[in-house]
Amino acid sequence: MNSKYIQEDKLLLIEITEEIDHHTTEEIRRKTDNEITRFMPRKVIFDFNNVTFMDSAGIGMILGRYKMMKMLGGSLEMVNVKPSIKKIFEMCGILKICPIIESEAI
Repeated sequence: MNSKYIQEDKLLLIEITEEIDHHTTEEIRRKTDNEITRFMPRKVIFDFNNVTFMDSAGIGMILGRYKMMKMLGGSLEMVNVKPSIKKIFEMCGILKICPIIESEAI
């Protein structure tokens, strides 16, 4: 996982560089929470460009970060979501609260 903070926009961009399953979510969760606490961004964007697989543990991880950002008065968005993962997001309804944006919008 790589992260980049853009101070003038108070934006934290998190690039996930691995599959998201029950083996990797705890590390992604811990690193993301540390970065959110460190920078206190107004917006977090998860970049799924390198993610080829995600299971229900990933949905829980995204929802947890959404709730954290909501409590801090911020928002969470996603970018570069592959069709197979987008379908998972559509089925579970996560797109109603965490939109997918175009990469040019960053």
